[in-house]
Amino acid sequence: MAAEYREPLLKKKHYKNCPGCKVDEMKELEQGLPIRPLLSIWIIVLCTALPISSLFPFLYFMIRDFHIAEREEDIGSYAGYVGSAFMLGRALTSVSWGIFADRYGRKPVIIMGTTSVVIFNTLFGLSVNFWMAVITRFLLGSLNGLLGPIKAYAVEIFRDEYQALGLSTVSTAWGIGLIIGPALGGFLAQPAEKYPNLFSRDSLFGRFPYFLPCLAISIFALAVTIATCWLPETLHKHNDNDQSSDDSYDALEAASNESNTKDITEKDEGRESTSKQSLLKNWPLMSSIIVYCVFSLHDMAYTEIFSLWAVSPRKYGGLSYSTEQVGEVLAVSGFSLLVFQMSLYPFVERLLGPVMVSRIGSILAIPLLQSYPWIAMLSGFTLTLVINCASVLKNVLSVSVITGLFILQNRAVDQHQRGAANGIAMTGMSLFKAVGPAGGGALFSWSEKRLDASFLPGTQMVFFVLNIVEAVGFLLTFEPFLAQRRQ
Repeated sequence: MAAEYREPLLKKKHYKNCPGCKVDEMKELEQGLPIRPLLSIWIIVLCTALPISSLFPFLYFMIRDFHIAEREEDIGSYAGYVGSAFMLGRALTSVSWGIFADRYGRKPVIIMGTTSVVIFNTLFGLSVNFWMAVITRFLLGSLNGLLGPIKAYAVEIFRDEYQALGLSTVSTAWGIGLIIGPALGGFLAQPAEKYPNLFSRDSLFGRFPYFLPCLAISIFALAVTIATCWLPETLHKHNDNDQSSDDSYDALEAASNESNTKDITEKDEGRESTSKQSLLKNWPLMSSIIVYCVFSLHDMAYTEIFSLWAVSPRKYGGLSYSTEQVGEVLAVSGFSLLVFQMSLYPFVERLLGPVMVSRIGSILAIPLLQSYPWIAMLSGFTLTLVINCASVLKNVLSVSVITGLFILQNRAVDQHQRGAANGIAMTGMSLFKAVGPAGGGALFSWSEKRLDASFLPGTQMVFFVLNIVEAVGFLLTFEPFLAQRRQ
């Protein structure tokens, strides 16, 4: 009965010049699936995700061409440093970008983030030595702080029934970007060697063999930057929106159903105390962030290791794939991930809940990953079929886990804290992801030096360590560690 009374009686007060109130009014009038906001969020997140991993298929060859590694086995270590530079830069600035987004709006942070992709991703493709590559990646990470605010935006732009779909869109675009990025890198790197009829060795793309994939992503980012100028702002810019809304609601509810007022008031007081407390003392938020960081470490290390493993020679336990073949595998994974997240994930999340989805995804990934060293023993069509299926399944499981944790984080705080809360999440995640490529590259290089070991030789040790991290994340999804906010 309370639900029946609430719907017609709840009338939120809207302020004329507040962009957040305009969005709320739009949501009240909106009917059906909000396609335009979904597409906007999708392309923005895709834009910022593409440059993060687009370098992995050609990074091995890029480091080799810099002539900084003394031995072939050391290339993986230097590749890890370049891969970590982006995440280290983002870790240092994510909280600041989140606070900025809570004060001045989500839209300015989004525009500055996509602009940084245009500038610094282009410069990375023109790198002439190892240190230029590291510095441009670090600056790209430092100035691209939109992932936290865009998650807050995805919650605020949709009605309640579409918020899970909105956050699923963020994680889908993020996951697809981390897959399509390497696919673009694999297809477009070294164009003078792959497509000599189109690109000569004396051309710009012949002298800078890794510039073309970076340029393609930067052109896309430029188009996205222009389009975001028409993006609606969702931040409420008045001081008493929560108080006025809650007061009007409580007064109406008390007049109609006094027996329900007490319960509602208690819930409101619980929300108020949650909103006023320090984010660092908000355990439902912090516990979900810690679990998120563990899985982020695993995912970033996996992304680095998969590309290094795929292009490394057979004698080291790899697949001896070209960058183009790696791109094909990741392109198939990206398309499959898009289909799953846009069609099946919202249904699965409603059926099982975000926590159970994360648990199932993490536990199923463990036996799958440990099978990779044996997949490398296959060849021909069998290898192509099996590695594509394994890659699709692994990425679907990983993105399902991350999406569930996205939902928990945004449910743990109120709107005026979401930017800062996601900034904290991005800082922690970036620190862990900075360790991921460096640790993964070092681990991969070490594994190539112990091919004759009696215990987990070669790449078996690599995937075993990845599974330890995955297992830790799985265990942390249980109470009393992982807490959920009382709604």
